[in-house]
Amino acid sequence: MKTIKGNIDSSYSFEFTALEGNGQDYFLSQIQSVDEAEYFNCALFKNGVLKLDIQLAVYPDGSAISLPKAPFGGFWVYSNVNSLVFVNFLEELKEFLKSIGVNEFKLIQAPGVYMAYADWVIYFLAKQGFNLEKVLSHQIFEGKKKMKSELKSLQAKFAKKIKEHNIKISIGNIQSFNFLNEIKAWNQSKGYDLTFDENQLIAQVSSFPDRYFVISVSQEGQFIGHALAVKLTSNSVYYFLSAINPKSKVKLTGELIMVNLLRLAVEQKANFLDLGSSEIGGLPNHSLIFFKSRFSNCTQNKYSWRIKL
Repeated sequence: MKTIKGNIDSSYSFEFTALEGNGQDYFLSQIQSVDEAEYFNCALFKNGVLKLDIQLAVYPDGSAISLPKAPFGGFWVYSNVNSLVFVNFLEELKEFLKSIGVNEFKLIQAPGVYMAYADWVIYFLAKQGFNLEKVLSHQIFEGKKKMKSELKSLQAKFAKKIKEHNIKISIGNIQSFNFLNEIKAWNQSKGYDLTFDENQLIAQVSSFPDRYFVISVSQEGQFIGHALAVKLTSNSVYYFLSAINPKSKVKLTGELIMVNLLRLAVEQKANFLDLGSSEIGGLPNHSLIFFKSRFSNCTQNKYSWRIKL
């Protein structure tokens, strides 16, 4: 497509164009993971400076989403925007989507810890006719100093048990994908469904090897637990996937994984650790929420909005 440009007022301008390249801190913001979809970038500028953008995929059936197979979609507000300008931008966006045959648009909004002005965005999306479709509650440990203090306390708490059980813990970038086979086998033995796309994950790790980390817990040379974490942004660590060997008799493997996720966040100088949501089949997993509450200090919501055009 040709780039579509326009002005909202003397300072603000918008630009709708094909999605290309990758320059965002959230490195998955320009992922193109669905072959049959056409991808676009819709951006708002003030005096030439990017203020917000929406990356989206348009399907042949006329539906669009920002973005499929990306944890936090493709909608980012980078700094404050005049509210009337934001409303006008949404109107321009809706007209653009209709002009390319879109009849339904799903917009994914990351938790506020990732994106500034989250409550403000919620208000204006609702006022512009977007309907709230889904809410996911993410448990988060926020604050560099708080994380360091908590990590020191937890390491002291578990040091003796680690030694008694002859446990070793490793943290590092992914060198091989053998741990994924164990994660799949352990989860399947418990009857859990795996929802991640393994091929896509391997491709992303290959393209961004410094962003992905694996935490492994072993006892006497045998792995008893793994966790996969990713730096979705330069100031965060996101807990993506884990499993514990059901044959292991060690009771503290889950706790050790959480402690070392916190350790990874501290080592990476992150501002926060995102432990993700806790649902099974669309319902809250209360025991998991309680477990994660021991390793988090706040909760924030991820929102999915939908509008018919």
